[in-house]
Amino acid sequence: MSAVEKRSVTIRGHRTSYSLEKPFYDDLLAIAAARKLTLAALVAEIDETRPRDANLSSALRLYVLEWAKRGTNA
Repeated sequence: MSAVEKRSVTIRGHRTSYSLEKPFYDDLLAIAAARKLTLAALVAEIDETRPRDANLSSALRLYVLEWAKRGTNA
């Protein structure tokens, strides 16, 4: 099992942090590249659409899971 790593990002002008295992982080990087977005832009998009009662780390993991379920062509 991969250890959880805390990372920081600036979105909409403020710093925030999230904690992800390396496989989720690697997949987020790949998704951002596939969508021609920066990682910060992808995280900001996910942050904007997540329910306010969900934490950012969970929202990121769920996004990666949904992306994987749809397949890489989605």
